Amino acid sequence: MVKQNVDDYLQQGIHGAKEIKPDERRRFLGTIRERVVVVLTKAEVRREQIEPEFMQLLKDNSSAQIFLNGNMNYTYYSKYIALAEKMNVAYKVVTNKEHDSEYGLVLAYDYAIDKEDITLSKQNKPIFEEAPADKNGLFSFVKNLFQKK
Repeated sequence: MVKQNVDDYLQQGIHGAKEIKPDERRRFLGTIRERVVVVLTKAEVRREQIEPEFMQLLKDNSSAQIFLNGNMNYTYYSKYIALAEKMNVAYKVVTNKEHDSEYGLVLAYDYAIDKEDITLSKQNKPIFEEAPADKNGLFSFVKNLFQKK
């Protein structure tokens, strides 16, 4: 046991308990980067469907805990709460009035795992696929527009 001196005890009484990496904890909804399995941005949480890749990660890491951004509207993250309850995964809604994280969800352990890539791989793929370009372009469009049917 570490012995506290009187000054440490007074400082803790005045300012609260010392916290390791407070900026990181604000960013990752109460946990630190080295414990994170995956993060979802707010935009990813707002999507209508839960990504299959996230469901697989949750299944593979069922002893981890989900941290949800309480600054978001409940309707966006309620599907993740339902999924966590269905899969028996612990979850916590974290609300920080002083800092609003860019993340909407963090899946993390209570110990370090030091995973290098903590984003969903689909994040780098475009959401909409481009339609194949018409060979004749604008001319073809105008020609079809005035064609008799």
